[in-house]
Amino acid sequence: MPSSPKAPAEQIDARLVRRLAGILNETGLSEIEVEHDGLKIRVARTLTAAAPVAMAAPAFAAPPPPAPVAEPAAAAPTPAAAAGDAVKSPMVGTVYLQPQPDAPSFVKVGDTVAEGQTLMIVEAMKTMNPIPAPRAGKILEIIVANGQPVEFGEPLAIIG
Repeated sequence: MPSSPKAPAEQIDARLVRRLAGILNETGLSEIEVEHDGLKIRVARTLTAAAPVAMAAPAFAAPPPPAPVAEPAAAAPTPAAAAGDAVKSPMVGTVYLQPQPDAPSFVKVGDTVAEGQTLMIVEAMKTMNPIPAPRAGKILEIIVANGQPVEFGEPLAIIG
């Protein structure tokens, strides 16, 4: 029986898709696309921090993110936001509330901070970027969770 060429969906390398999904998790990117020998693979994640999936048939799910993602406090009362200033993310990346996994957090709710003091870190493309306090004040709320992906301009904390 003559052999027929494989259909493009059968040529997809599951390991490649998993590696691409891993790159998304490591870098905080929202999507990545690769084209080779006429085969195009696009792996993207939704803005709700769901696991990245391949956009070609068949779809492969990536491993779950290393830390649970907490939803921003959408139903939280807004008086704290009105009484303070939001510290916003200057970039897309992954936020870390402590300098190392076993270290204490940079700050916690109720702490008094000085202008320029590091509040947290946003990792973007394997570079750790400290997020300084824009002014002196008291930490009223920390809106993000450790290990959570953040977008440019997303509120991270409230200083009163």
